[in-house]
Amino acid sequence: MSMSQIDRYFERYGPAYKWFATGSIMVATISVVLSTTIVNVAIPAVMGAFGISAVQAQWISTGFLAAMTATMLLADWANRAFGMRLTMTASMGVFLAGSILGGLAPNETILTLARVVQGAAAGIVQPLAMIMLFKVFPPDKRGAAMGIYGVGVVLAPALGPWIGGVLMDAFDWRFVFYLGLPFAGIAIVLANLFLPTREESGPITAFDFVGVAILSVFLAVLLSTLSNAQRLGWDTNIILSGFTISVASAIAFIAWEMHTDKPMLDMRLFANFAFSSASVVAFIMGAGLFGSTYLLPVFVQQIQGMTPTQAGLLLMPSGFAMLVVFPIAGRLSDKVPAPVLIGVGMLVFAWSSWLTTAANVHTAFWALAGWTVLSRVGLGLVFPAISSGALKVLPPHLIGQGSGASNFIRQLGGAFGVNLLTVFIERRTIMHADAFAATQTSDNSTTMELLREVAGLMHTSGLPDTQIMPAAASFLGQAVVIQASNAAFQDAFLVVCGIFLIALIPTWFMWRAPSSGT
Repeated sequence: MSMSQIDRYFERYGPAYKWFATGSIMVATISVVLSTTIVNVAIPAVMGAFGISAVQAQWISTGFLAAMTATMLLADWANRAFGMRLTMTASMGVFLAGSILGGLAPNETILTLARVVQGAAAGIVQPLAMIMLFKVFPPDKRGAAMGIYGVGVVLAPALGPWIGGVLMDAFDWRFVFYLGLPFAGIAIVLANLFLPTREESGPITAFDFVGVAILSVFLAVLLSTLSNAQRLGWDTNIILSGFTISVASAIAFIAWEMHTDKPMLDMRLFANFAFSSASVVAFIMGAGLFGSTYLLPVFVQQIQGMTPTQAGLLLMPSGFAMLVVFPIAGRLSDKVPAPVLIGVGMLVFAWSSWLTTAANVHTAFWALAGWTVLSRVGLGLVFPAISSGALKVLPPHLIGQGSGASNFIRQLGGAFGVNLLTVFIERRTIMHADAFAATQTSDNSTTMELLREVAGLMHTSGLPDTQIMPAAASFLGQAVVIQASNAAFQDAFLVVCGIFLIALIPTWFMWRAPSSGT
């Protein structure tokens, strides 16, 4: 029997090879994960630079997540068709090109395109990493391996926003796109040293291009429809048509994947009740995680007036908390049933979101940082358990597909989470602004007192009498908008809390799954 390439690498490097392989995929993952979160700190600056609204700006984040979601299911096929080494090298090359294009973008359209290119490459990299870990670690060590690999995955988003903030304050928002370049270059070198080439001989297996096309239509149409619905009206023909096309393409995608000989997403995976339950949890986790990671930097810059560096620093302690929690949770996931860890983690994250609903202009930096640390402790418990828990229940020949599907579903949740929360905040801001404005009358003693104080200050500063009352009224209008926006963010944090509590239901089903014979 011929020796596999992985065995040859172990023969050459000894037991240390598994760490060389893990290190190689970690560097690649860090470069793509950095770019997932680092741009969130730059969103207010990009809005100002290109004169665009928050709903247009969120496409810089959503476009990346949507493209990443669409290509995640390519990883298993690309690995079998071209081998781990070529697939990783090509993906990182495309990612490099997208990063440079983003840094040079002259307008928001090119910037969004660059993010889509980055996301398309990033979508292939993450499932490859999980496939590789499952190849080089024995079953009883996979949870611990996920924990160690997860350190890299979470360190990048923890440090990324802070480094991005420093680069922005020192130079320009464009430099956040260049931060991943050195990591991507190193990843290409390491991939060519330590990752195996194609194992299978014979012709390249057919690829499900029809499935990718239908999935891309579904994601692009649904996310753009949700983004534009508030501006164009939820009951207009174009928005209703968008929702109709989305539903039709979702049904067509499922029907095609069940019918084709070479499905991109093997529907047999979902016949496994434990995997289906884990998938629902992964979707909800993605929505809550990416949604909250998007919300916080925007909140502290728009409401509290923090600089990008301060907004990045706010997320840093939470990253170091995850550094401690991840390896412990990884080891625990090899010993404790996955649903127990997931349930505890979800409760902790929900509690953190509940505390954040009290955030306002006056909330102290360390209070916000503390609440974020708490959320990441919860996430640290969930991530290794859901990664290994979803795949442990699958037969070996479906692990590659399962890895891609699990990542795909989490990212799909992330794309929807960011998109829907942005739309939700916009709607709630308008609602709260109308409610607050209605109370600003001459009968409101607090309002009249504020106007008198502002008018007095303006009079002392030498403003002509004819301009004093209009200026005071303008100040009042700005105060109402900030209060309305603050209230909308508080509502959004409450929604995130609810999302994680809802996730306890499929987690309970995961717990019940083994006894139901699946």
